[in-house]
Amino acid sequence: MTRSRILPQTSNMRDANWKQGQQLELEITDLTDKGEGLGRYDERVVFVADTVPGDRILARLVRVKRKYAWAKIDQLLSSSPQRVRPACIVADKCGGCQWQQVDYETQLTAKRQIVTQALERIGGFPEPPVNPVLPSSSALHYRNKSTYPMRISSTGEVQAGYYQQKSHRLINLNQCPVQDENLDPLLANIKQDIQKQGWLIYNEREQKGIIRHLSLRIGRRTGEILLTLVVRDRQLAGLEKQAEAWLEEYPQLMGVCVNLNPHHTNVIFGSKTECVRGQPFLREEFAGLNFHLTPETFFQVNTEAAEAAIEFIQEQLNLTGNETIIDAYCGIGTLTLPIAKQLMSLNSSTQNTRHKQVIGIESQATAIQQAYQNALVNGIYNVGFEVGNVQKVLPRLNLKPNIVLIDPPRKGCDRRVIETLLELQPEQIVYMSCKPATLARDLKILCETECYQLTQVQPVDFFPQTSHVECVAFLHKKS
Repeated sequence: MTRSRILPQTSNMRDANWKQGQQLELEITDLTDKGEGLGRYDERVVFVADTVPGDRILARLVRVKRKYAWAKIDQLLSSSPQRVRPACIVADKCGGCQWQQVDYETQLTAKRQIVTQALERIGGFPEPPVNPVLPSSSALHYRNKSTYPMRISSTGEVQAGYYQQKSHRLINLNQCPVQDENLDPLLANIKQDIQKQGWLIYNEREQKGIIRHLSLRIGRRTGEILLTLVVRDRQLAGLEKQAEAWLEEYPQLMGVCVNLNPHHTNVIFGSKTECVRGQPFLREEFAGLNFHLTPETFFQVNTEAAEAAIEFIQEQLNLTGNETIIDAYCGIGTLTLPIAKQLMSLNSSTQNTRHKQVIGIESQATAIQQAYQNALVNGIYNVGFEVGNVQKVLPRLNLKPNIVLIDPPRKGCDRRVIETLLELQPEQIVYMSCKPATLARDLKILCETECYQLTQVQPVDFFPQTSHVECVAFLHKKS
């Protein structure tokens, strides 16, 4: 029995009702910000995972709406010239990456288009000034941190990996081609050691067991590694002895920690971390400075790409040495401190270098403590930090900054932050964002008052093999 096909642009099928389970032949033309390929049937859009622009496929509809649908590949009829062999053997199952089958240059082109479309459709900018994407120095082995959920398989095996896309099914991994390759031996072997110890793995459904996640972090420049077990409680018999064995077996391992998270939540890290053996931090060299990173510290996962973004910002700011700068959402100072150091080098007066020219704002007190420590380690004195929500702290600083740097979470800026920026009217606003949609939304509000002009947007590829893209937008006050 021959399978029926729904072929696009055929007159007898043009008005047919499409249904779940039906097949249709598609040509993939674009990639979306969710990582899916996009094809069109008649005037309707079809999203298909694991596809590449230029693929010709036979797809089966799995979810149907009136004007768009989702499908899966039944057959790859002809491959795109931009299709490559994935570096990961479970790339079609693991939800960690979406684009391992896509040539890297095509990934960069798609990310620029994703940013441009967001600014056009959401931001209302008719011809947004989006530069070509700054590529990552490496498209593989770039991640300096990986945190893996854990489980027990049906055969009693301790497993760690990532969840399959759009599911809660764990894909077990012994190596990962996007994480620093020096972490692979630990990922494979630590699971076996946990198995031998007989430590209980957390069962989310039953809310029983102890170990929830395995977290590995490495300093890309120093090679130092931290190993952290995220646990419900501290009842792991023999942990100290096992930690000592790990430190002896892995010379790059600086410390073994446990992070306590007893809550029924999808938040990975709890508020309390204990160093079992070794030291509770690793050293990293970043943007010409020395940083101490703890297990729960927020630090961009692509060290080299983050440095490229900071270097670009420093070049574009064209600082004289006399500016007053606010860095909102400053974290541990990864942008604050390089900017402050640059101002110090431009300012020849020792007295002025001790003036607080750069103020960082961050809601997490532990991050501010680390920021102060990192400033001290690097001998940077023209910087200060404030603990609190940006929307509350920014209005009460009583400063008239020349430049405001903002790097909010994915949800973007609180509306009160934008209103305060419009009241302060700094000469420049630099907006870093990991989500083009919320960036476009906030830039629209800042620019529709006719107070600011968007001069350029620089995408940076912090996350190769995925659809995620970081952006740096520059706004200048209109004269």
